[in-house]
Amino acid sequence: MAKSTKSTAPGLVSFVGAGPGDPELLTIKGRKAIEQASLVIYAGSLVPPDVVACAAPGVPVVDSAPLTLEQCHDLVRRTALSGGAVARVHTGDPSLYGALREQARLLDKDGIPWLVIPGVTAACAAAAAAGVTFTVPEVTQSLIITRMEGRTPVPEREALRLLAAHGTSLAVYLSAGASENLQAELLAHTPPETPILCAYRVGWPDQRLVWTTAGTLAQCVEENGLVRQTVFLVLPGQNAADTASLLYAAKFSHGYRQAD
Repeated sequence: MAKSTKSTAPGLVSFVGAGPGDPELLTIKGRKAIEQASLVIYAGSLVPPDVVACAAPGVPVVDSAPLTLEQCHDLVRRTALSGGAVARVHTGDPSLYGALREQARLLDKDGIPWLVIPGVTAACAAAAAAGVTFTVPEVTQSLIITRMEGRTPVPEREALRLLAAHGTSLAVYLSAGASENLQAELLAHTPPETPILCAYRVGWPDQRLVWTTAGTLAQCVEENGLVRQTVFLVLPGQNAADTASLLYAAKFSHGYRQAD
């Protein structure tokens, strides 16, 4: 009688948010996924090699920068279908500008399981590095994350000038190469004195944090050579008068404390 053969179950593909660049901002779960992977693919143009240096000895660590979507998937597919785990390492958080949907569709088509491990996005890392907050009581309670239109189009309803009309905090990614247009779009509704933090390669050894205003943004970008990997934080509450959250106010009751 012929022996039955059991097919190998596909390995798990983990989309790992690498954070902005500092290896110490990689989550414990993300680090474990890299350490246990049989293949590591990372976005080398945005993720420092130190972030994936924890891969096991002998495991292939591949830079995805020169590869197409199909080439990346072919590497992932071969490893996963042979039973190996894969760590697909993205800069920041995979849910932001990470081509997650395209990759997941290909994995679903091939019956390969996957999950997402979140990471620290550059906007939050920049705010932490500068010691600022996006939300200020009575001034702004919202944050909009967006980008300028470039080779990748942006829906007209999400044009920066329309988003700026809300007067909320903004985090503008992938737009350093269009600083003059960025400034013009902001000034359509943003007061020129509004503080803006330009965070260049936040989390990397050569990180720079440069303050400017909506009215001098383009000049600041040019004078400081702020190119790729700069995120702009538009902070209308930064210079606002001091306010305080009600959460800790003595006269404010909530489920864990009665007001005085």
